[in-house]
Amino acid sequence: MKRIHPDIRLLVLLILGGFGITFLVCPHCTNSLYQYTMASLYSVSVWVFLWFGNDKMAHILNNKISWVTSPVKRLFWGLLSTVVYTLGIMYILKSVFNAITDFDIQFNTEILTITLVITFGISIFMHGRMFLLNWRQAALDAETLRKESAMARYDALKSQINPHFLFNSLNALTNLVYEDQDKAARFIKQLSEVYRYVLDTREKELVLLVEELRFVKAYLFLQQIRFGDNLNIELEVEDENGQVAPLALQLLLENAIKHNVISKEQPLNIRLYRDGDYIVVENSLQPKTLAVPATPGLGLENIRRRYSFLTSREVVIHQTADRFAVRIPVISVEA
Repeated sequence: MKRIHPDIRLLVLLILGGFGITFLVCPHCTNSLYQYTMASLYSVSVWVFLWFGNDKMAHILNNKISWVTSPVKRLFWGLLSTVVYTLGIMYILKSVFNAITDFDIQFNTEILTITLVITFGISIFMHGRMFLLNWRQAALDAETLRKESAMARYDALKSQINPHFLFNSLNALTNLVYEDQDKAARFIKQLSEVYRYVLDTREKELVLLVEELRFVKAYLFLQQIRFGDNLNIELEVEDENGQVAPLALQLLLENAIKHNVISKEQPLNIRLYRDGDYIVVENSLQPKTLAVPATPGLGLENIRRRYSFLTSREVVIHQTADRFAVRIPVISVEA
């Protein structure tokens, strides 16, 4: 059996309610079928416009003012808009009915009071429903963000302690011990800084940019020891204010190193710089030729999902024939 649309059921209830309210508010109208019908049609029109109009306004206000961040402001404008809309729609419908029919609709204190009381009931229901839906969505978003951040931190930690990373780091360290003991000691210190930072940020959603850059410098030091002059790094961030998602910059740098050819003939150039409210990681594009193509974009999609819960600004990806750049938002400490 086909179900009746909820709006149709609601419309039927409003029509029945309009006729019932007319009987309660205007008992003498029942003395004339015409008078009772016209008064009821006016009452039905008022309640239909009030219900659907307040519902629409609740959605509009919900998009303009958040229940989560500004509940008092949202409640104030919700109640004010309800009063203004209610009085306005009653006056407009009264003017229309008086103009197209010979039935004279008159307002009195009792009618206005009953109408406003019922309308406030409708409004409280609408705004309360919106508040609960927004609160529920905020809770779901927060839980999703925690899961996304946990997955990202796990992936970053896993990438740091995988056998290849350890093997490459220890192999580079072995050569350094014989060639330059001072640099070998610094290498060990930077390697410990990398692991300590990954472990310290595993429960955080945001970190200070200055801390992330300190970690990035340690990570890049290890990579430059491994690749030597075949890896050219330009780090140009003068303004270190703000916050970023932890390990996001490292993941972008790791992707550039992992997916591009790095050799004496084709050195990889990476530039990390700040452009306004964004940090940009840009590298020369010289992709590896693999027998089995790697699955692309998983790391970038991970960063995009994390930032979608942190800010309304998007992660921007730009690619040309010879350059690949990713811009991630810097979030102010106040925000």
